[in-house]
Amino acid sequence: MEQIKYVALPHFVTTEQLSVEEVLALIDRAEYFKAGGTCLPLTQPVLVTNIFLENSSRTRTSFEVAERKLGLSVIPFDSEHSSAKKGETLYDTSLTMAALGIDLEVVRHPENEYYQELIHPKAHQHLDIGVVNGGDGSGQHPSQSMLDMMTIHEQFGHFDGLRVAIVGDIAHSRVAKSDMELLNRLGSKVYFSGPSYWYDKEFDTYGQYQELDQLLDQVDVIMLLRVQHERHGSDPNETAFDPVAYHARYGINQRRYDALSDQAIIMHPGPINRGVELADELVEAPKSTFVQQMHNGVFMRMAIIEAVMRGRALGGLS
Repeated sequence: MEQIKYVALPHFVTTEQLSVEEVLALIDRAEYFKAGGTCLPLTQPVLVTNIFLENSSRTRTSFEVAERKLGLSVIPFDSEHSSAKKGETLYDTSLTMAALGIDLEVVRHPENEYYQELIHPKAHQHLDIGVVNGGDGSGQHPSQSMLDMMTIHEQFGHFDGLRVAIVGDIAHSRVAKSDMELLNRLGSKVYFSGPSYWYDKEFDTYGQYQELDQLLDQVDVIMLLRVQHERHGSDPNETAFDPVAYHARYGINQRRYDALSDQAIIMHPGPINRGVELADELVEAPKSTFVQQMHNGVFMRMAIIEAVMRGRALGGLS
């Protein structure tokens, strides 16, 4: 496989836009940053803003830390006091940001594929801004997927043949959708587990469903998903949700933790519902990579932003 040193992207909106070679190159670059490597000095200022129209702690802060480490000027955006509250469209907000001289925007939005009108403006002529997807509804979370891949790579050094179980609220999880697609292309074998009413037959394309206890001694990675109450709406199953019963059937408790192999890891994108997806006392246990994932997020997002800067020839990078 040809080795790519640098990745150059006009935007970063899905994992599907990346070739396997680009995925591996981004992981390599993120690991370089984590080891203390620095970006080439910027010869021109680069302005970035983070437009988060859904709540976020890890992703938003992680992107801002990454941006500052790369030497970008971060322009604050307060969604609660922005014109979005007056009904301004995301396109017009982006048009404003571009007109003011902002080069890049990281966006989280409740609508799936919100980014399509930003990166394919059709008849519009004036929108010229790099877009990085910080999460779109229940669609994709590509930067989380990439930091997950980095974390798996750190543990195993490869993806081919790894057995990965994605467990929980799969139907509502943008993390699951990004990860299942990418893991398949990287050569891993994917399994699913969790409540049947949060599983869709369309996922059969990427893996097979099994009961959690049948998977424990077989898998290398257990990827837990947060129960996303805010996306369930009028789901009749949600009204009867019992966190104790969920944990007993689908959560990782001490018994299930002990059943995993010594080399296996437990992942979670956060925020964790402690005592639901994962027992409280296991959040920072040796097999848990929760803290490692958050730490890796900064370096992977540095690699992603640098790739978009190269793709758009910003800061003197090309």
